[in-house]
Amino acid sequence: MNRRAQMRLPRKLTAAACALAAAWLAASLWTGRNVQAAADSSATPILGFADPVEMLFSPDGARLYVLCQQSGEVRVLNAATYAPIKTISVGHVPRGFSLSPDGARLFVANSWDDTISVVDTRALAVAATWHVGMEPTSVGEDRAEKYLFVANRISNDVAVLDAATGIEIKRLAAGRGASYITLSPNRSRLYVSPVYPNRSPWRTAPESEVTVIDTASAEVTDRIPLHSIAGVFHVAFTSDGRLGAVAELHPKNLVPLTAVEHSATFVDTLTLFGADVGDKTIEIPLDNLEQYAARPFGVTFTPDNFRLYVTSSGSENVVVIDVPRLLRYVRLHRGPFAEDLAASANYIVARIPVGHDPRGAIVAHNGKRLFVANRLDDTISVIDTQTNRAVSTIHLQGSTNLWALHFGLQTFAEMTDSSPGKRRCADCHIDADHRNAPRMQLSRLKEIMALRRGEQTFYTARYSFHGGIGCANCHIDSTFDGLQWDLEPDGLGINILDNRMLEDIKDTAPFKWSGGNPNLPTECGPRTEKYFWRSENYDDRTLADLATYINSLPARRNRWRQPDGDPTPAQERGKAIFERSVDNFGKPIPLTDRCNYCHSGPLGTNRKSFDVGTKGPDDDSGLFDTPQLVNIALSAPYLHNGSAATLEEIWTIYNPHDQHGRTNDLTKDELNDLIEYLRTR
Repeated sequence: MNRRAQMRLPRKLTAAACALAAAWLAASLWTGRNVQAAADSSATPILGFADPVEMLFSPDGARLYVLCQQSGEVRVLNAATYAPIKTISVGHVPRGFSLSPDGARLFVANSWDDTISVVDTRALAVAATWHVGMEPTSVGEDRAEKYLFVANRISNDVAVLDAATGIEIKRLAAGRGASYITLSPNRSRLYVSPVYPNRSPWRTAPESEVTVIDTASAEVTDRIPLHSIAGVFHVAFTSDGRLGAVAELHPKNLVPLTAVEHSATFVDTLTLFGADVGDKTIEIPLDNLEQYAARPFGVTFTPDNFRLYVTSSGSENVVVIDVPRLLRYVRLHRGPFAEDLAASANYIVARIPVGHDPRGAIVAHNGKRLFVANRLDDTISVIDTQTNRAVSTIHLQGSTNLWALHFGLQTFAEMTDSSPGKRRCADCHIDADHRNAPRMQLSRLKEIMALRRGEQTFYTARYSFHGGIGCANCHIDSTFDGLQWDLEPDGLGINILDNRMLEDIKDTAPFKWSGGNPNLPTECGPRTEKYFWRSENYDDRTLADLATYINSLPARRNRWRQPDGDPTPAQERGKAIFERSVDNFGKPIPLTDRCNYCHSGPLGTNRKSFDVGTKGPDDDSGLFDTPQLVNIALSAPYLHNGSAATLEEIWTIYNPHDQHGRTNDLTKDELNDLIEYLRTR
């Protein structure tokens, strides 16, 4: 409402609105409590979101546990009425959780804390906190309650813990970015899916795998290969264990985007495996010619094995699959099916709209209700499985108040009053010493709302042609995807580019490997709309919000630094090499050949372009932007085109003439020390 319209409002109406805003502020802002009644509301911050990502039912079906990623909580709800029972604070950025077989303990994987919170479900309180590997993302316990298995995204492994004490017994190698654990129905097998592809030869199709672990022996028994797959998410099984399904992304990154069939940069697929499909895996598409299931994430079957539900986080819907029809189709037809956009009509029976960025999904014990966690709405959609319609929405406490508080603060700070000399609510209801408080709060709240809108834009696929792709397709969980792409603005078949990490990029402009985009609005605006989305343009506010969100992304804690902050001897030696001005032969190193010249400052970039001798036959220029070094150990492969599989290869293979720093005089041990230091950046 603009000021002129406000002036035309009747005096009683403006006074009522003023009183309402004042009441809201008194109840919400200054008391520090939520206006909505709830059990344990003091645990919920006003200026923040919950971000529900996963859900579990208690064994008796009476409770619904909701894992909230941003607020670092487990919300416990009454499964019948959806009323809140308790809010349990856990660690930082929890991404996965699971119940013990008897339901007495809830294990929460806190990914940015490197911890497991052990929750006593009788007391509804954290009973213990266990330290584990690098970025634990999911967790599961065996049937005998002997072992606890933890998938570690950064160290690419599964930690096996003593389930009683939390003491680590051993590590099992898994796929790159090991993230999501699913137990077979009888808990005899454990399946681990990775969000990044394994390293493979340059410009070849990506290869991923599902790691299969025997829970009794805690040994890897199989690795299910997923060809041409980069980005693997949840796995689910029918109740008899005869059919498994894994949600995944099938990129088309080996051809110029303009040559991609149907302009679909990704195919959204499931891989089926198990006795019901024989001794092979079958990849099936979830897309059709005019509608895509962008970024399938959560997968769940009904107890009677008749329906399979897949959350489509980019398309903001749930795909409903008729399982008998699906099995009949794959048995009667010869594949491959993955890129057949006519196939899905044979088994998909509905697409149910839900909220922003739907993630985890779970079916109630009686099979009558499907629950879907909408991460960027702070809601849970409740779907009738008979009618395939959303019948209600559970609003998690916190975000609803946040949007309402935004309205209240704006009204309180800006609404006029028709009484002479009293123009704003704030003038009447706030002491002179605090008169600017509403505007200060409003400014902060506007920033939070812009961040949320920007994040919603980042994760949605609605802007692209037929809703096929969003920013998060290539930047999984706002990071990277480990792939290289042929982007046609520079010409077809040339200038192959590696996808770079997004964390902590606020002060690292210009962007693109060529340094051709001076800022994020240029990078994410016309270029993205034209060459990726091939669809509608962002309006000014949407583009500004998107840039605000990307600029806000923090760097996660560096796992290669010592807990006390002191470097190891190898890291100290590597730092000396990084900063040296004289080589091993006593010769001065020119300033521009020193590592810390190009990679200067806290982020490790001077934001300039250089020729470091890595121009390939497919590149039209040898000048490349200096990438930041923040968490460089996480983002292999390296160089502008991803041709260096490891940090070591940058200097052992791709620096023969010392153009990329003076390194040919280094011994093997010295190069290892340099890499150890770089991992701490």
